[in-house]
Amino acid sequence: MNWTERRERFRAILSGNRCVHPGSVYDAISARIAEDLGFEVGMFSGSIGSMSVLGAPDLVVLTLSEFAAQAYRICRAGNLALLVDADHGYGNALNVRRTVEELETAGICAMSIEDTVLPRPFGSGGKPSLSSVEEGAGKMKAALSARQDPRLVIAGRTSALAIVNLDEAAGVDAIFLAGGVTVEAVEVVSSAIRIPLILGGGSGQLGDLGWLGAHRVRVALQTHAPFSAAVQAVYDTLKALREGVPPRELKNIASPELMRQVTRAGNYQQWTHDFLGGD
Repeated sequence: MNWTERRERFRAILSGNRCVHPGSVYDAISARIAEDLGFEVGMFSGSIGSMSVLGAPDLVVLTLSEFAAQAYRICRAGNLALLVDADHGYGNALNVRRTVEELETAGICAMSIEDTVLPRPFGSGGKPSLSSVEEGAGKMKAALSARQDPRLVIAGRTSALAIVNLDEAAGVDAIFLAGGVTVEAVEVVSSAIRIPLILGGGSGQLGDLGWLGAHRVRVALQTHAPFSAAVQAVYDTLKALREGVPPRELKNIASPELMRQVTRAGNYQQWTHDFLGGD
C-alpha cells in the first residue's frame, strides 16, 4: 500500500500553527469510526495495544511484532494518519532500528520513542527510571538512520522536562512530553526548542487547542477512553444476556446501518458484483 499521502497530511499538521486532538484507536473498526467522525489523526498506544491484543496491563509484555501487526491492521482499514507510542523501542538502539523498520512498513505516520527504562528491572520497586541522555540521543539517532521514508515522523518522548535540547542532540522531528506536564513546563520547553510538541493531554489551558497551538503543540492526546468504553459495553451486553435479558431488549446496540458503515459492507457488495458476478 502507498502510505505517502497520509504521512504528508501528518507532516502538514506538525508544520502548521494549530493543535489537534487525535482519536484513540485500537483496531480496524475503531480506526474507521475515528476517520468517519473527522479525526485527522489516530493514536495507538502501547498500553491499549497490550490490552487489546493480549488482555494484559501496560507492563511491556507485548512484543514488537504483535504491536506492529496490530498497527498494520489499523492502517490498512482506511486512511487515518496514525501516531503510535513505540514505548522504549523494544530494547537498545539496535532494537530501535528494528522497531522503526517494522512500524514504517506497517504504514504508520509517526512514532514516539521514550527515555524510560523498560521493562522495569529487578529491584526497581516498581518505580520508573530514565535512561541517560546519551543513551536516549543514541536511540533517536538509530531511529532516524533506520527510517527509509523521510516523511515518517520520529518523536522523542520524555518524562524529564529538563531535557529540552534533544532535538539538537539527535535531530528528531518532534518532542513528546509525557507525565506531570504543566502550563509552565510547556511554556519553558516551547520557548527552548525549534520543533513541534506532542502532549499527553491535560485540562484547562492544557486542553485549550488555541493556547496549545500558540505554544508549538501540534498534537494533544485526550484519553484512551474509547477502549474502556468498548470494554464496558461488551461487559454490560454479555452480563445482560447471561442474566436472561432477551436480545431484542438489549440497550446501546449498533444499528444495522452503522454496522454496514464501519464494515464497509457497501464496498464488499460492489466488489462481489464486479468480480464474482453476484448481487
